[in-house]
Amino acid sequence: MSGDHISQLFGARADAYACFRPHYPQNLFAWLAAQCPERTRALDIACGNGQASYPLLEHFKQVLACDASLEQLQAGADQAGLQLFVAKAQAQPLHSHSLDLIVVAQALHWFATPAFFAEVHRLLKPGGVFCAWCYSLMRIDAELDTLIDDFYWNTLGGYWPTGRASVDAGYRDIDNPLKALTPPALAIEASWTLEQLLGYLRTWSAVQRYEQQNGADPLLQLQPKLRQAWGDAKQPRFVRWPLHFLAGTRN
Repeated sequence: MSGDHISQLFGARADAYACFRPHYPQNLFAWLAAQCPERTRALDIACGNGQASYPLLEHFKQVLACDASLEQLQAGADQAGLQLFVAKAQAQPLHSHSLDLIVVAQALHWFATPAFFAEVHRLLKPGGVFCAWCYSLMRIDAELDTLIDDFYWNTLGGYWPTGRASVDAGYRDIDNPLKALTPPALAIEASWTLEQLLGYLRTWSAVQRYEQQNGADPLLQLQPKLRQAWGDAKQPRFVRWPLHFLAGTRN
């Protein structure tokens, strides 16, 4: 799937992304800042609605954030110190060796090409840090996990864009051309109601492609099973997504 098609797919539900995508742990951004010799400028590539951009403001003087989808950028909020702009990942309108940190949150699999990593090398200062991360299936409990796993692998199996295989592999299938860094073991954690879980599932790109190709909502069959397994729909449940990383420093 092309980058333009990806941006159209995610831009179509930008508001839902802003509402239902889980938030990254704060200690991830503290760790990233600690690896950088300077903390002047950071760039969040394919930033979406800014879930990684805003936390970086606590650690860097200026944060730049770009996305190929204008709709995604418009779903975020204006904040001092944050500069938003439309750009493709591998073609940044920025000066060479001008960045202390580049991050890519849940998006590297769409553009992990030699051309992209050449752009990362061009943009980073010597000693600058690159970090991309992804998360795949959430874990709740055995019964709910089984239902969601079946939905992910079987119902939606033919509807995930090609790059999604890299997420399932935890980015282990992507070559790291930088001097490797190993982040600490981290996970996204949330306390969600059933409605929040369903809202999140509707942001999945494969759910949207299934609807487009079949004219039907694939969640209609899953929803009653989830309700039965969940119990009290208003009772929050603990949800956890392990994070997987590709990180390194520029020589």
